[in-house]
Amino acid sequence: MLRRQSNPARTLRVRKAVTAAAVALGALIAAVAQSPASAAGPYQRGPDPTAASVAAVTGPFAIASVSVARGNGFGGGVIYYPTDTSQGTFGGIAISPGLNGTWPGIAWLGPRLASQGFVVFGIETNNLNDSPASRGTQLLAALDYLTRNSAVRTRVDAGRLGVIGHSMGGGGALDAALRRPVLQAAIGNAPHLPSGSLAGDRVPTLVYAMQNDTLVTPARLSSLYNTIPATTERAYIEVTGAGHNYIGQPSTVLARTMIPWLKIFIDDDARYSRFLCPLSNQAGISQYRSSCPLISTTATASNAG
Repeated sequence: MLRRQSNPARTLRVRKAVTAAAVALGALIAAVAQSPASAAGPYQRGPDPTAASVAAVTGPFAIASVSVARGNGFGGGVIYYPTDTSQGTFGGIAISPGLNGTWPGIAWLGPRLASQGFVVFGIETNNLNDSPASRGTQLLAALDYLTRNSAVRTRVDAGRLGVIGHSMGGGGALDAALRRPVLQAAIGNAPHLPSGSLAGDRVPTLVYAMQNDTLVTPARLSSLYNTIPATTERAYIEVTGAGHNYIGQPSTVLARTMIPWLKIFIDDDARYSRFLCPLSNQAGISQYRSSCPLISTTATASNAG
């Protein structure tokens, strides 16, 4: 019987083909195994986050600002925005100060949040003693101005908006969420909401309580938090040793928890979930509750579709 002689060149080609097929199969398996949460979403902005980056005083985006005169339903203010135009539009956020407060009193929030990839509008209120309901109306008017008439309107995605406020401004943010359920995120910092109920809230809502606050006590805010429907994404953070006006000074505790909240729900960016689910850094926080896993309804709808 004749034996077929081996062909070294052919053998090498076969081995290379097998190896290439194995590499391709491995890549396919990895792609299939990739979960929707780890897949890049269309609104992700900036590099992969780290514990250091969410706590940083300045984020990855260079920013600029523009002042807005009184009118359009609110008392004017300052808009902070990323100068980068290569990544598409950014989510927008309107922020209200509290009773007798003005924007400069909490203005550190503007550049801190904008440099993380948001267009941030810190507003002045029509009057220093405006009620939470009035501040809610003004926050919504500010978002409408931001997306329709402002000098940076082309930089803002009108479908990805949120509200933040302190004290009566915090109540205003929650009031705005109740009245405009299409908002993507709401944050109330020591919020005063006269009704004491968020039973109609459909907007992902983060409530901050200050442990030593005697004006809007943690007990009161815990009760308010408990009224948020189970179907609404929510979180409650109590800041250790803080008083009512804690937000008046730059705070890493607030920044490293606010930024993930805004990224998850305004940017549908699941990369930030690990900072809140579970809470990755409990320093300075005496109590934390949430509806983890925190999942953007927009992202869920996109994945389902």
